[in-house]
Amino acid sequence: MVPDAGELHADAVQLPTSAQVVVIGGGALGLAAADEMARAGLDVLVLERDQLGSGSSAKPYGGVRATFSDPGNIALGQRGLEKYARLHEATPGGVGLARVGYLFCARTEAEALALEVSTELQRSMGSDAEVISPARAAELNPYLDPSVLVSASFSPQDGYAQPSLAVAAWAASARALGARVVEGVKVTGIETIDDGNHRRVVGVTTTAGPTSSTSTVRCEHVIVAAGAWSRSVGEMAGIDVPVEPVRRQIAFADVPAGTPGGAGGRPLPFTLDLSTTFYVHGSPEGLLLGISDAGQVPGFGRDYDDSWVPVFDAAAAVVAPSLVGLPLRDGWAGLYENTPDHNALIGESAHVAGLVLATGFSGHGFLQAPAVGEVVRDIVLGHTPELDVSGFSPERFAPQSAAPLLREVHII
Repeated sequence: MVPDAGELHADAVQLPTSAQVVVIGGGALGLAAADEMARAGLDVLVLERDQLGSGSSAKPYGGVRATFSDPGNIALGQRGLEKYARLHEATPGGVGLARVGYLFCARTEAEALALEVSTELQRSMGSDAEVISPARAAELNPYLDPSVLVSASFSPQDGYAQPSLAVAAWAASARALGARVVEGVKVTGIETIDDGNHRRVVGVTTTAGPTSSTSTVRCEHVIVAAGAWSRSVGEMAGIDVPVEPVRRQIAFADVPAGTPGGAGGRPLPFTLDLSTTFYVHGSPEGLLLGISDAGQVPGFGRDYDDSWVPVFDAAAAVVAPSLVGLPLRDGWAGLYENTPDHNALIGESAHVAGLVLATGFSGHGFLQAPAVGEVVRDIVLGHTPELDVSGFSPERFAPQSAAPLLREVHII
C-alpha cells in the first residue's frame, strides 16, 4: 500500500534546486514526455506523488489504436502505434504489444453511417481499417450475435500493450538520458511571477523538504500530466483545468483453456459495442471485460466492487449472450480523467507562460502518450509540433472561446 502523499515528507529525497522542466505526474503521459525531452537534451525532473504508473496508468492492459473519427485523434493514435512498435522492439522482453485489432460494432443505422464516415477518414490518412458485415464480425469474435448488428469496423493494426511495462521502459530510458525521476514527492505549489506582460512559471514547491518544511525547485516549464488530479494542480497556478475523475471498473473472466481470447485460444480483437460501450478482448490472462457505467458518480474512489456487473450483463445479453454471468476474477478500478467533450487538453496555458497541459485524455491517454510526448517536447523547445494539436487547445472551454468542442464517435 502506498502511503498518503501528504504524509510523504521524504527526508531522504534530495531534489535538485533547479531544472529546466518539471513534470508533475509519473504515468504514461509524464514519462513519455520526459523521455522525449531528455532525448532532446533538456534538463528534466519528474515528480510522482506515489509510485510510477499508480494513477490512471495502473492497468495491466491498455488499448492502442488509431480508430477515431476526429483527424487529430487519428493522427495521435497512428503516431502512438508507430512508437509503441519501436518501444516494444527496443525493450528487453517487450511492452506486451499485441496487434489483435479493434472491432467496433454498430447496432443502429446511425451508428453504421458514423462508422462508414470515420473509416473512410481513417483510410484517407493511411489506415487499413475497413467496414465489415455482421457475419464477418462474428467470425472475428464468435461471442457476438450477428443478428443484432447492422455493421462493424475492423482495424487490424490496433491492439493493446501493458502500461506497467511501457511506464518502466520510459522511466529507464529517461533516467539513462539524464532525467531525474522521483517517486513519493508531492508538488504543493507552482510559483509564478508577473513580468509585466503575463505570468510565467518560475518554480514548484514540494514535500521533499524536512518534515515541517518544503523544498523549492526553480524551473522554466511545468508539465501538468497529473491525470485525474490535474484540476488541483492547475489551481496551484491559478487556472481552471476542466478535468473530472470518474471510476471505471473491469475484470477478467474465467473461460476454458482453448476458448477464443483465453489461454491457448485464438486471438480475439478488442471488441466494442457503440450503443453501450460494452467491451471485451482477449489477453494472456483471459478475457478482459468492461463497460462505461453511466450511473457512476464522479469522484476519486478507486475501490473495486461489482456494481458494474449488472450493467455489463444487460449489454452483453443483447450483443454477446454467452458472456453473461461468467465467473469474474482479479477485478480492479481506475480513474478516467474526463473533460466536457471527452478529449484531451494539450498545449501551453494562455494565462501562464511555461505551464504546459498534457491531461484530460478521457481514456485515450495511454494510446496517445508516445505522440503527445513528442508534442510536449516541441512546445517546450519553442518549435511547432509536427502533429497538429490545435483542436485540443486547453482554452476551448473558456467562456469567451469560439473554438468548437471536439465530437469524437469512438469514445469508450
